[in-house]
Amino acid sequence: MMKTPSICSILFAFLVHFSCSWTVSSHGHDDFLQCLSLKSNDPTSISNIVYTPENTSYLSILNFSIKNLRFASETTPKPLVIITPVHESQIQPVIYCAKENDMQIRVRSGGHDLEGLSYTSEVPFVILDLVNLREINVDVEKKTSWIQAGAQLGELYYRIAEKSRTLGFPGGVCPTVGAGGHISGGGYGALIRKYGLAADHVIDARIIDVNGRILDRKSMGEDLFWAIRGGGGSSFAVILAWKLQLVDVPKKVTVFTIVRTLEQNATNIVHRWQYIAHKFDEDLAVRIFIRRVNSSHDGKRTIQVSFQTLFLGDVDRLLPLMQQSFPELGLQREDCTEMSWIESTLYIYDLPVGSLDVLLNRTQANIRHFKTKADYVQKQISKNGLEGLWKRFFEEEAEEAEMLFVPYGGRMDELSESAIPFPHRAGNLYKINYSVYWDEEEASERYLNWIRRLYNYMTPYVSKFPRAAYINYRDLDIGVNNKRDTSYAQASIWGFKYFKNNFNKLVRVKTKVDPSNFFRNEQSIPPLYSRWTKNGK
Repeated sequence: MMKTPSICSILFAFLVHFSCSWTVSSHGHDDFLQCLSLKSNDPTSISNIVYTPENTSYLSILNFSIKNLRFASETTPKPLVIITPVHESQIQPVIYCAKENDMQIRVRSGGHDLEGLSYTSEVPFVILDLVNLREINVDVEKKTSWIQAGAQLGELYYRIAEKSRTLGFPGGVCPTVGAGGHISGGGYGALIRKYGLAADHVIDARIIDVNGRILDRKSMGEDLFWAIRGGGGSSFAVILAWKLQLVDVPKKVTVFTIVRTLEQNATNIVHRWQYIAHKFDEDLAVRIFIRRVNSSHDGKRTIQVSFQTLFLGDVDRLLPLMQQSFPELGLQREDCTEMSWIESTLYIYDLPVGSLDVLLNRTQANIRHFKTKADYVQKQISKNGLEGLWKRFFEEEAEEAEMLFVPYGGRMDELSESAIPFPHRAGNLYKINYSVYWDEEEASERYLNWIRRLYNYMTPYVSKFPRAAYINYRDLDIGVNNKRDTSYAQASIWGFKYFKNNFNKLVRVKTKVDPSNFFRNEQSIPPLYSRWTKNGK
């Protein structure tokens, strides 16, 4: 039995009930699902993947992939419709009908978009949720893998390990991140110094363009293939799947975490780390986590610095490297643990090193409100600068704030800034990720103000002209587009921070493949010609 009439009536009722929440007319949106039924080869199957607010499972589907409670409040704009396709052919009618009915599409793979742009919008929109498109195929002989965009990184690592313990992939640390968005923004993790970014290892892709065509690398052309590997795929198309070149990892890797506080000379050790971490052997990556804690000695507040390390080799090779290059840390053999690379993915994310099945868990514990910002450091921060940074962490709002310093060098020095749209390569000593967490929604402004003050304090110590940012740590503070008609000049305010001079090429690609700017959000690449017209007419 076709469900179209009831679906349309549900959508109409929703629009009447919520019409006051939209600043634009809802005319035509009740036709969206009727259009889906008419354009689908199997209307019944389409109806089974459609959710409106009248469906009892609507909120559970919406909230399942939300990773930031800042965008899960009652006042957060909700989608008119959620579509959860189970095969690629169900996506083409969604694109066609959204265009016909003047609705935006927000594509969600893992839900880790830090400003919620994959599942919120201030204009009427549809969520295209790829949660069911998660197939992964690993070819050990060719050292390749096809991964659908809705699969998560933990699932990828698990499937690789099923076939081989000496193959890996240089993706992100968090296992619940979706492959679609992560790789399209560049993507980095613990293997960054050895192998660079996730996007550096994409050798083919499948997408659906604005005209509903399913394209691979050959049929989309090299310019568009370049753009989606680090330029943010949501500006250009719907990413369906990536073909990845896997990388070699040794049978044994070595990990350790050494913790130091201010009373244990942490400031001097961090200062020294800045001069050497980017020069280490490329098999060695020593990351730094910084947070405020209560001292175990007297209970007073102090700064705790955790030096977390992945070394692609055994402990016997690691110890001489550390003793020669970084004796200040005081590494001892008993601090080190040897394990397989797949086990290290658990260790690095602070999961118990035991059953690998946890990598298949698509839910994330302890979802909270948070805000994240990023910077790149090109000249060592002075000790006085670090001490001023610590002072900000003694403020009340910083109780659950943290910073992550990720060392560059190695492979990141070897590729040009224009190899892919991600430009932040040679010349950077390390990247900083700032995050602050809180629980009460009403306190949001206070915590947002704190992290913005911290960011302002860091201005003299980080990259300039532009002050660089990272698209996968999306930050609307640095600039936004208009809802429809955004000029090149306006978009370049944030665009050059993410992409430097690669922004210009991204705009040229966008102008060619999506001149009507259908695929758009608050920080999407605009076409060169800013005038928006429905269906490009």
